[in-house]
Amino acid sequence: GLFTLVVTVYLFLRPAQPRARLGAADATRIRELLARQGDRDSLGYFALRNDKNVIWSPSGKSCVGYRVVSGVMLASGDPIGDPEAWPGAIAEFLTVAARHAWRPTVMGCSELGAEVWCREGDLTALELGDEAIVNVADFSLSGRSMRNVRQMVNRVAKAGYVAEIRRVKDIPRAELDRVIKVADSWRGSSTERGFSMALGRIGGPGDGECVLVTATENGVLRAILHFVPWGTDGLSLDLMRRDRTAQPGLNDFLITESIKAAPGLGVKRISLNFAMFRAALERGERIGAGPVLRAWRGLLVFASRWFQIESLYKFNAKFCPIWEPRFFVYPGTRDTPRIALAALEAEAFLVW
Repeated sequence: GLFTLVVTVYLFLRPAQPRARLGAADATRIRELLARQGDRDSLGYFALRNDKNVIWSPSGKSCVGYRVVSGVMLASGDPIGDPEAWPGAIAEFLTVAARHAWRPTVMGCSELGAEVWCREGDLTALELGDEAIVNVADFSLSGRSMRNVRQMVNRVAKAGYVAEIRRVKDIPRAELDRVIKVADSWRGSSTERGFSMALGRIGGPGDGECVLVTATENGVLRAILHFVPWGTDGLSLDLMRRDRTAQPGLNDFLITESIKAAPGLGVKRISLNFAMFRAALERGERIGAGPVLRAWRGLLVFASRWFQIESLYKFNAKFCPIWEPRFFVYPGTRDTPRIALAALEAEAFLVW
């Protein structure tokens, strides 16, 4: 009887969990905003994930994509659209969160976005890590700093691997379906990771401007990269998959080839992976780092056994990118454990 009472009360009082689904009308409006303002944020296109809902500002000039996980209302990146309309979209977001007793949280917003969120919502911001951005015009494989990448790329090329870089709209549907099927066979599990920097699909309706990079060895597909548009002159890395038996350094080869082919696609900048706690990892290994910073770095390295923290930082750093800080915005310290679990669940690092 006690068990029945407790379960009944829990089911009655638990937060609502709306079905996350992006409607066709909202997707069309988001694409219109991205066509006008999409160059502001490299994460803007990921608002088109099928498992996100969207809230619009009263003027319709800005919106916030979100998903509710364990009573936490998670947004990712900056609001889409005109920055002058961001406060309206944020106010609507916070109103809905308060109505349903959800904890409003933003993952991976820019410094400007964090300032607006904190000012409009009385929230707290924490630097979460850095986004690696490669300026195509400045990239070169020459020099001592690029020696490791240069050697890996040359080794892969000598092994007979060939890269092909195309817009998704230029790939026949039958070929695209074959690529997706082969790439799915390389996955170790059926869990699809990603929320803030993953689209979750290849070749979907309206995704013709995305870029698919393939690597073949003697005509056999061995690896792929998938990029989404970042405004009119940029790309943002969405997906990396490869055959586990393929040549080491194949991802380095594909990224390098993508950068080389970028001018032909009208691309001037490419956003690579997001490196969590990059500053702590970098400063913690320097000479003169204090005991607290060294201990924090040691904890991050230990956690890297299960999460890609140090490995992503080192992979990105090889390409000598520009580091752009990204922030985590949340209500306060009291809600931190609950929000952290929800974020891990949304990114599929924690699967119940």
